[in-house]
Amino acid sequence: MAESRGRVWTGVIRVGPHRGDHRVAVRAVLSVGVPLLALLLIGRLDLSVYASFGAFAALYGRTDGPRARVRMQATAGAILVASMLVGTAVSFLAFPALVSVAVVAALAATVTLFAYRAQWHPPGALFAVFAAGATASFPATATTFATVLIVGGVSVLWSLLVTTVFVLVRRGSWARPRRPRPPIGPVAWEMTATVGTAALLAGVAGVLLVGTHWYWAMVGAVAAVGGAHVTARLIRGVQRLTGTLLGVLIAAGLLALQLPPWLVIVVAVALQAGAELFVGRNYGIAMLFITPLALLMVSLASPVAPAMLLRDRVVETVIGVAVGTVVATVSAVLRRRSPHG
Repeated sequence: MAESRGRVWTGVIRVGPHRGDHRVAVRAVLSVGVPLLALLLIGRLDLSVYASFGAFAALYGRTDGPRARVRMQATAGAILVASMLVGTAVSFLAFPALVSVAVVAALAATVTLFAYRAQWHPPGALFAVFAAGATASFPATATTFATVLIVGGVSVLWSLLVTTVFVLVRRGSWARPRRPRPPIGPVAWEMTATVGTAALLAGVAGVLLVGTHWYWAMVGAVAAVGGAHVTARLIRGVQRLTGTLLGVLIAAGLLALQLPPWLVIVVAVALQAGAELFVGRNYGIAMLFITPLALLMVSLASPVAPAMLLRDRVVETVIGVAVGTVVATVSAVLRRRSPHG
């Protein structure tokens, strides 16, 4: 038991080596920053959430060859836009909160299975759950669907253009061997069931205990069960919780400054760069950047009382990580008892 705890805490504080993360950070800055500046210039920062989630396509395939990277980003971008459309439909149809949670949990399970088969990097359904949950929480009309398609789609295309230009400038070879895709077997189904269950239970708990921003609990749970084995899942859960708690303090200071919109964009882009410099090296450190980034983007698109925003982020994350950790532990026990364990 002591040895197991030691592995967890060693994993929590370990910082991986630098592997060209600065190039990913620059791509992310351009992919996210340019669409936000364009929305600022036309006075439509209320659409910034759609642009940001579309631009997140640039974060995929950082360890793949150019051709595979572009293909993965295009696929991920399409799924992110589809996730926003699902969230928009949930909002437009005025589903009860618990029904909305069930829809997003089903999406989480589906995308997890797809991401496993396609060997996504970063793996899993975290961004899709975030995109669907966030858009489900914003008011939507019939015209919102077209807005999501246009703003989100253009952001995806822009991120693909940025990636392509970087490849051409660096004169990288497009012809690299593709990684073999694993078959859909017991491991894939276990991951799918674990993510879907954790997301559903965390979302239900978030609705019943807090009521607002329930999707943050779902994102926290999906992050906590995202590892391939229970030790990795515990490490990710602890990192997300501690990083979020410290990141909320940073966000509180930034929100208290009441920065003008253009400066919020500058800070958000800088935070995005910081997140990409560390997300592959230590998830906890990355959360110091991701947490204030998420809170700034939510406040930019739909201003709410900072105190409620900060409270919900902390409470919902605690709920999500707690539920995810329990589900991950139960899943590990069931896996050991399974003949495929």
